[in-house]
Amino acid sequence: MSDVTVDWIDKHQLERLDEMMIVVDENDKVIGADTERNCHQNKNIEKGLLHRAFSVALFNSEKKVLIQRRADTKLTFPGYYTDSCCSHPLSNPEEMEEKDALGVKKAALRRLQAELGIPQDQVSLEDIVFMKRYHYKAKSDAVWGEHEVCYLLLIKKDVKICPDPSEVSSFSYLTREELEELLERGARGEVQVTPWLRFVVEQFLYAWWPYLDEATRFIELDKIYRV
Repeated sequence: MSDVTVDWIDKHQLERLDEMMIVVDENDKVIGADTERNCHQNKNIEKGLLHRAFSVALFNSEKKVLIQRRADTKLTFPGYYTDSCCSHPLSNPEEMEEKDALGVKKAALRRLQAELGIPQDQVSLEDIVFMKRYHYKAKSDAVWGEHEVCYLLLIKKDVKICPDPSEVSSFSYLTREELEELLERGARGEVQVTPWLRFVVEQFLYAWWPYLDEATRFIELDKIYRV
């Protein structure tokens, strides 16, 4: 156990700190596994510890994107506005399957159900499109942070949402203009926005929005964007 405190997170989040995540190099090659607790400590991140993650952009039939505010009990970036769903595949055979990013997609299904309460019959693996990968590093505070090769996944579907309050404090579907306003408020310091949400929106989503019905034109499977 680490000697650093995590007294703001609840029992549910505390249990997740022992989950084994997939450790990768900068080219997303698997090189090992480590706990969520270790992977999110800045002292380890500065030594190069890097793990695999995913970020979901979920659009409804009105072409609005789901944006959530992270619960105040989250380990990193508590209370920040962020993407529809973001988490990590675990270091097990099912979620490490590389072909067609199947392991990451299975992890995304797991977290969409656990985090947002989306019923199992409403989203399938076939609904999840692997669009891009990006590599970023960000400090949440002096002790905790993120360092991830993140798979950006796109889903276009109407779903029922019943979020876990230990994961999500609020959510809403936003138009492009509303999301622009949220990011502007974040830039002014009026609200807190995760750095990866800003990157994903400005680098990718703004360009995709007019072409959501043909979004596969933007797929890039080999490149890893560096933030």
